[in-house]
Amino acid sequence: MGHRLLKVNESVKEVVSAVIAEGLKDPRVGFVTVTGVETSRDLRHAKVFFSVLGGARERAATLDGLKASHGYLQARVNEALHMKRTPQLVFVYDETTDKAMRIERLLHREAEELGEEPPDFGDPEGQEEPATDPAAPGDRGEDEV
Repeated sequence: MGHRLLKVNESVKEVVSAVIAEGLKDPRVGFVTVTGVETSRDLRHAKVFFSVLGGARERAATLDGLKASHGYLQARVNEALHMKRTPQLVFVYDETTDKAMRIERLLHREAEELGEEPPDFGDPEGQEEPATDPAAPGDRGEDEV
């Protein structure tokens, strides 16, 4: 993917995220996170991937709300980016989080069946790194001389 296309993807993501965060008037659009944007090479279409808290009912309602707000979001992207051709936005639910949670549940279930401690997939940012001396030999898999 070219550098320009990456910049367009990021710019569209920023604009759509900001507009949603400012608050759309549609009550169906609740707590939405724009997780990514994939723009076609010809810049005519852009898939806007989103996630939302809640179940299938909330997802469907949010998707309906985003579709209903499509014109407004499209205009705001056009206004912000000043492109010759603004990509046509299509909203797609991002299933990555759902899949990750399913895998985690399966790993926990497997560990319990084997009588092992389930893996901890907690927030890695909240965990402290073990203190190590980066100058000490062997810390990076090196052999001592």
